Amino acid sequence: MKKFWISLGVAAALMLNGCGGGEKKEEKKAEAPAAAPAAAPVDDANAATVTGKVAFSGAKPTAKTISMEATPACARAHSTPQKSEEAVVNDNGTLRYTFVWVKAGLPDRQWPAASNTVALDQSGCMYRPHMLGVRAGQDIEVTNSDPTNHNIHPLPKVNREWNESQPPKGDKKIKQFAREEVMIPVKCNVHPWMKSYIGVVNHPFFAVTGEDGAFTLKGLPPGEYTIEAWHEKYGAMEQKVKVEAKESKAVDFEFKG
Repeated sequence: MKKFWISLGVAAALMLNGCGGGEKKEEKKAEAPAAAPAAAPVDDANAATVTGKVAFSGAKPTAKTISMEATPACARAHSTPQKSEEAVVNDNGTLRYTFVWVKAGLPDRQWPAASNTVALDQSGCMYRPHMLGVRAGQDIEVTNSDPTNHNIHPLPKVNREWNESQPPKGDKKIKQFAREEVMIPVKCNVHPWMKSYIGVVNHPFFAVTGEDGAFTLKGLPPGEYTIEAWHEKYGAMEQKVKVEAKESKAVDFEFKG
């Protein structure tokens, strides 16, 4: 009988050891992911600049006359018929409303966020301005200055589409686009002639050509870049440029009609 109880005790001890009754092993803790490196500051003292013009060659396009008679409030806003802004050639032979931006080559850096708000107005049943550039996530203040209803309808491919009405001189709308996209067309579902374009980029190096067809991209780190010029009618073209510290270099584009 005594041998029976001894055998039973040995078996119990073996069972305790097999079920973890012995020395516990220390569990390996999962390591936290390494923090992302801090963004390198922009060295303004060594920043470079790219300037240029967007020229036009060939027969100057004839701007189409816009008929606003279907909405008397729109027609009354103008003393002369309005012209399409699809292709506007300046007096100096350059193109207006061309979006110029750094498409590639920038270092992997978190650029300072934009602090200002960009305005898009509906005035005289036309979008003002016809083309604008914003940073991803930057506020766009949409205003209706007209005595008639409008309907703002951007048509992005990678950003969220929205379609909202705005009453005459109604409250301003604040909108943003979260992702880079060049370009986003904007239309008005009430007035089919109303068109605008918005270029959304992740950095501050972009410009829209105006009455002189010129652009300036300043504050660039030294490096080699791909610069793109985008026009709604004539398409897009690219050029590569390399800039050293404190260097200013000209890059010109020419679209043909």
